[in-house]
Amino acid sequence: MYWDDAAGRYDQVFPNKIVGQAQREAVWRELEKVFRPGQHILEINCGTGIDAVHLAESGVRVRACDISPQMIELARRRLASSEARAVADFRVLATEELAALRDGPRFDGAFSNFSGLNCVQDLSGVALNLASLLKGGARLLICVIGRWVPWEFVWHFAHSEFRKPFERFQRVSVSREGRVKTYHHSVAAIERAFHPHFRLRRLRGIGVVMPPGQFERWAARFPDLFKRLAQTDRLLGGWPILRRMGDCTLLEFEREAA
Repeated sequence: MYWDDAAGRYDQVFPNKIVGQAQREAVWRELEKVFRPGQHILEINCGTGIDAVHLAESGVRVRACDISPQMIELARRRLASSEARAVADFRVLATEELAALRDGPRFDGAFSNFSGLNCVQDLSGVALNLASLLKGGARLLICVIGRWVPWEFVWHFAHSEFRKPFERFQRVSVSREGRVKTYHHSVAAIERAFHPHFRLRRLRGIGVVMPPGQFERWAARFPDLFKRLAQTDRLLGGWPILRRMGDCTLLEFEREAA
């Protein structure tokens, strides 16, 4: 499995980078606005458990799932070294198989971070399963790949890669190794897939002003400037039009009353 192979290097590829940390902290601020200590939250496509452990350390109870056994093993190791062992648990479970959790109590909320749902073709099936798992009024936060990223046009045009930034507008793209398909869901398509079980409450761009991962070396060279751009991102990420121009887009849904 590709994700098992990628697990060992995952934290070095994105989370431990300057840009990756800044984007993750931006998502954490949004999660912390919605989820409260004592709530029981579901995370899908949890990777190595960074977000789940962070929330658990603040008192949120988290059940986190991922398709990759190796990712889950690394997540459990991360949890074992934290102070949140009693309020989080990890399970090997594909996003498409969430129906396996229906026998348990309903969750107070759920989230999916950093493009996990971009690996799923049938979002309507995921929406139906999540609707059966969440309480009425529960919040669902989804962070997916953005489509229109001005910083990427600057980067790729400067490197004479004129077609590259338009890949985000393709319905589906395939990695160079041919092992991973990425589905570039538009906001409208996601909203349709989750209707009528969920109502879209708001959008926010992640990485609207601060540049994406291609600028990692630049961010390391000019840390103060990058920090100011990240701070400006907090102010402008929710503005109409701009909120659709981030490296990632965060959608907040509310579960309609059952």
